[in-house]
Amino acid sequence: MADIQDYNSTPKYETFSYLPAMGPEKMRRQIAYLINQGWNPGIEHVEPERASTYYWYMWKLPMFGEQSVDTVITELEACHRAHPGHHVRLVGYDNYSQSQGSAFVVFRGR
Repeated sequence: MADIQDYNSTPKYETFSYLPAMGPEKMRRQIAYLINQGWNPGIEHVEPERASTYYWYMWKLPMFGEQSVDTVITELEACHRAHPGHHVRLVGYDNYSQSQGSAFVVFRGR
């Protein structure tokens, strides 16, 4: 229980914010799950101070039909390198329900 963060300690964003940070293998499994559900990966980023009050910027177009976890990770890292001070999140767009099936912050800004 010592790994779980206090509710008031820092702002929380998306699904996994209240859990300890994901390691590389857990992140790969979440991306694989997103792809296996048939969701289209999309990458978004925003300045930390604007994260809860504005829309997030889209990094390129969603990766329609992408099946490679490594390609998604490469794009996440490219977005993080291009915007090192921004939060970067991965969104799984569900074509069937026309909504987000999943979204989680991969890199936190400073």
